[in-house]
Amino acid sequence: MRILLFAGKGGVGKTSMAAATGVNIARRGKKTLVMSLDPAHSLADIFDSDRGLMDKNRGQPILVADNLWIQELDVQEEIKQNWGEVYRYLAILLNVSGFDKILAEELAILPGMDEVSSLLYINKYIREQAYQVIILDCAPTGESLRFISIPTALEWYIKKIFHLERQIFKAVRPVARHLTSLPLPEDEYFAALQRLFDRLEGVDRVLSDPRVTTVRLVTNPEKVVLKETQRAFMYFCLYQMVIDAVIINRIFPPAVADQFFQHWKQSQEEYLELAHNRFAPVPIFPVEFFQREVVGLELLTSLSQAIYGATHPEDILYQESPYRFDKSNGIYTLSIRLPFIGAADVALGKSGEELIVRVGGFKRHVLLPRNMAGLEPQGAKFDGDYLNVRFGGVDEHTD
Repeated sequence: MRILLFAGKGGVGKTSMAAATGVNIARRGKKTLVMSLDPAHSLADIFDSDRGLMDKNRGQPILVADNLWIQELDVQEEIKQNWGEVYRYLAILLNVSGFDKILAEELAILPGMDEVSSLLYINKYIREQAYQVIILDCAPTGESLRFISIPTALEWYIKKIFHLERQIFKAVRPVARHLTSLPLPEDEYFAALQRLFDRLEGVDRVLSDPRVTTVRLVTNPEKVVLKETQRAFMYFCLYQMVIDAVIINRIFPPAVADQFFQHWKQSQEEYLELAHNRFAPVPIFPVEFFQREVVGLELLTSLSQAIYGATHPEDILYQESPYRFDKSNGIYTLSIRLPFIGAADVALGKSGEELIVRVGGFKRHVLLPRNMAGLEPQGAKFDGDYLNVRFGGVDEHTD
């Protein structure tokens, strides 16, 4: 199976690019699913579906062309299928805490439920080999990063907290009932969480496997958007995701001669050159403005040709691991690809067998090999786009 993850700032055209890629792949005979991870679904609109405004087919895949399905999750259906006990407990807890019953039910839909539900489907399709290619149309960058970080966070919670928490509540529940009117989670609540985790088992390895999953960043030739794309590029590297292409959308074609657009065209040319400097050697696919809105299979087919030409979009277009482990002269080194930043932007720490890398508001736990886990970081320095962290040997200042 091949998984393509389309990400970028809101409004840059991710859904159109994901849909056009799906059309291209399906037309050459591969069973393809385009799944929306954005709560503000618009996949059915892009395909000019005649379904009702709120009809998402109960969150199940919809056949839109030969070999091509789309899927837009319905959070209410997912609550019924996957979150029953967890949702019921949270709704009751909020209600007895003073919230109106209807409001409590709305607040009980926690951030992350959509992402976990998507991961459950992805893992199910992988295990069943239901599709040859899965294309993920992601929400804007911040939500995309939450999506890929959820498996690691859940694994940490299950291994470090969950079982202890379950035993504590089992022990205190009989006594606590006499001391508070607040409901305590029953064991079925914990059993439901355990079942969810079991169904997610292995999905993190698939998403971080560069032979299966790669990221395609969609951007526009504008200063603010390109800066957001640089941050996304760096953060996906931090999460061990390989970016195999950058698609620059909405470029004014040379034929545009109106004086009003001359400054825009000049600005775009400057940012296109900047993008090549920033993202090379990752392939860049420039896409010009279409003369009309890209809606429906015919125009999506034209868009796919404009993006890829003779390139097969399901191929891995570029592959370079964001992490490297090396040993030389008794010194172990972990190299992490972190483009666009310097040493002042990075904070390092260590907990047990994990190196903790913090960049801005994001934190990544890197599990170290056994022969490095017992060593302390001795220093770090940048070499190009790579932060090289030394373990063992002579102490060294961070440059």
